[in-house]
Amino acid sequence: MYDKILTSLSYGMCAVGAKGLTSGNACIVNTVIQISSLPMTIAVSINHSNYTNECIKRTGEFTVSVLSENTSGAVIGALGFTSGRDGNKLNNVRYKILREGIPVIQEDICCWFLCRVVNTVETVTHTIFIAEPVAGSESIKGKPMTYDFYINTIKGKSPKYSPTYIPEEEEIVERYTCSICKYEHIDPLIPFEELPQSWICPICGAPKSVFKKTG
Repeated sequence: MYDKILTSLSYGMCAVGAKGLTSGNACIVNTVIQISSLPMTIAVSINHSNYTNECIKRTGEFTVSVLSENTSGAVIGALGFTSGRDGNKLNNVRYKILREGIPVIQEDICCWFLCRVVNTVETVTHTIFIAEPVAGSESIKGKPMTYDFYINTIKGKSPKYSPTYIPEEEEIVERYTCSICKYEHIDPLIPFEELPQSWICPICGAPKSVFKKTG
């Protein structure tokens, strides 16, 4: 019951960047919040299974790039539906590397800031990183993308390890996965085979032909 009620909460879509072992890494989150102003403090929740979680624990630093409504769905797909352990997620994403070795996404973002971890809280599935912003952009551009905009306008889905992920009903077994961004099409009302040939992936815009049946 509560998972339905919690969808009433507001979220913003961000990319959290971290320094990986061999290259920069980033993931999509919707749990960045300001928790105080004096001192300026934010918190972000990241699943234990995410490579970004491991990277932040090792370095104690991360960046937050606030996505705008103009940020491409392909960027969300690349950073949100694949793992940095399997390869460089930033290969097809515009970004810059700070002197700390941490990436900042540059795909139509509103703003960015660099954070240093001051405390952590462990839950059963996630780490809550409490951090202070120490640097960032001087202005805000565009309109920040909300989770509601992502779900209802872009028609995006929550990755498995997202705090807002809700498992599909057990009777839904047929899945088709985009080979580009790993988005899963699961719709009990409109089977994949019945989608028109002009249909495209709602995340990265790839054609229907690149989807593979995975369940």
